[in-house]
Amino acid sequence: MSTFTIFLALIVVVAFLLIVVIMVQNPKGGGLSSSFGGGGTQQLGGVKKTTDFLDKSTWTLATLLLVLILASNVAINRGGENVDSKALDEDAATTTPALPAPLPATNDAATATPADSTAN
Repeated sequence: MSTFTIFLALIVVVAFLLIVVIMVQNPKGGGLSSSFGGGGTQQLGGVKKTTDFLDKSTWTLATLLLVLILASNVAINRGGENVDSKALDEDAATTTPALPAPLPATNDAATATPADSTAN
């Protein structure tokens, strides 16, 4: 298992968790975050603390997702080939591509125009 595969799996997990945390939030306090615990007086930590936790977890997961995406770019296996631009290669810029050979000229009746055949 390569490092890039591990980063990709972590990115998928963090993205899923971020989606769940964002969907649970409601800015007016009436979403799923306020219904944890069933009753209004028996809520775990209260609505305010739940909102603070969800807000902090959203920022944490978003930051973690960004870091994982940037780190996965470093871990991509490029196959050991040179990934520099061909436009910057000095050897390629000085050589000209070979032109195709010209077609041979033929003088047969099929290529003659009607104007040529009637002008006697």
